[in-house]
Amino acid sequence: MANYETIRLEKGMYAGDFTTMLEKMDASENYRETALEGLDAFERQLKRFDIHVSGAQSDRIEKFFQSSDSAVLFPEYIARAVKQGMKDANMLDSVVATTTQVDAPDYRPLAVDPASIIDEQQVFPIIGEGEQIPAYTLKNGDSLVALQKRGRIINTTYESLRFHRLDLFTVFLKQIGAQLAREQFNDAVEMLLDDAEEIEQATNNINYTDLLELWTALQPFNLNTLIVNPAHMTKVMNLAQFRDSAGGCDFHATGKLIHPLGATLLPACAMPDNQVLGLDKNSALEMITAGDVLLESSKLIDRQLDCAAITCLAGFSRIFPEARKLVKPFVSE
Repeated sequence: MANYETIRLEKGMYAGDFTTMLEKMDASENYRETALEGLDAFERQLKRFDIHVSGAQSDRIEKFFQSSDSAVLFPEYIARAVKQGMKDANMLDSVVATTTQVDAPDYRPLAVDPASIIDEQQVFPIIGEGEQIPAYTLKNGDSLVALQKRGRIINTTYESLRFHRLDLFTVFLKQIGAQLAREQFNDAVEMLLDDAEEIEQATNNINYTDLLELWTALQPFNLNTLIVNPAHMTKVMNLAQFRDSAGGCDFHATGKLIHPLGATLLPACAMPDNQVLGLDKNSALEMITAGDVLLESSKLIDRQLDCAAITCLAGFSRIFPEARKLVKPFVSE
């Protein structure tokens, strides 16, 4: 059993996932029923070097650079703070059915062969004796999904930051993560909007009838997510059916917007004005990523923050195009 206090930390450990590498060298299962139970391999290294990254007693940034070994922990600290910010601002779980990890800049999704679709309702007919069972053919899609890179460069110097507390620095890193999450969500919405089947509103204002028609049009899929432009959130929230004591109780208690139809209501800047996108989150979209948050680890360790980039690669592909519908305003001829 390796002792966490004697592990040699090196930059090469970032060739893969840093924490996974640490866990192979210092497995958490070896610390069951000890004072270190509940900490992962990275957190044990923070304890080893007595580095406190949060709370009123958090250390200064320079604490990471007290030795060559402790400096190796710095990129992982940054990555975890950014990922926590992405998690805190995450709305993708309400639109993504599944996430696929790839190690290439593009991806060919899986699709249903249109020739094997009997009708839009995907009815499974009764099969008589001796009759052939209809095929449901899956194949690779006709086009590649190109992953998009988003990110920011931390443009600063070690001298500017060394005496600041890690707790404060974490706030800035989380905000970077939160903005990455918001941009990825808008990318997902744009993909969902592309060629979405449209349902025209009877008037130029969102009303409860529009939402009922959206719910009906989406069948046999389930309407569980509604997306609108932030400026028009109030139009939906002010519907009488939403404001009643039963429909609004969850919002008043938790701040989570749950529409009377049972769908989660989300704001997205990518949404056009006065339109509503409805979808079945369990069938509509696949997210493709190339790893987690990407950092220039060597630069963060050797140059101590000088112009280090934080990026992530992600793309989206529609699974069942029929699992989303768009309500658009009435337009007079």
